[in-house]
Amino acid sequence: MGTVYWITGLSGAGKTTIGKLLYEKIKEKNPNTVFLDGDVLRKVFGDDLGYTETDRRKCAMRYSRLCAMLQEQDMNVICCTISMFDSVREWNRKNIYDYKEIYIKVSMDTLKERNQKGIYSELEEGKQIEIVGMNIDFEEPKHPDLILQNDGGKTPEEQAEEILRLYGK
Repeated sequence: MGTVYWITGLSGAGKTTIGKLLYEKIKEKNPNTVFLDGDVLRKVFGDDLGYTETDRRKCAMRYSRLCAMLQEQDMNVICCTISMFDSVREWNRKNIYDYKEIYIKVSMDTLKERNQKGIYSELEEGKQIEIVGMNIDFEEPKHPDLILQNDGGKTPEEQAEEILRLYGK
């Protein structure tokens, strides 16, 4: 069976950057590897869910079930998503055989400084947007397999190498 690398963290934490680097390294040895990104998956599923708590849970469970299905078909899956609910991560642990939860932790100051998608500055400008970790609760992962502090002390390449060193196949 494959492995699911569930990379979680707030918007701008570096999930996609680190995840893509990990994907490239694992795919070199294991062609049966796929990369899934939460923003892209929303579009793939038809962008039919909003951003209410109920819709966010439905969306997250879609990603979890997709990862489980691919893993059962001997695929390695790198899934990068905010994954804001403990219940989703608990489902993953119970239902995905080889599940590696990696939490990319970043200080709020660093996230605001990076502001890659412009969402943090929009909130500070008074725009009515909802941001996980700011005005929407984020259930911080309680038992991740690995916590990577990504405030700039290590490059994304070094972060991906650490994951690979610990869990790579």
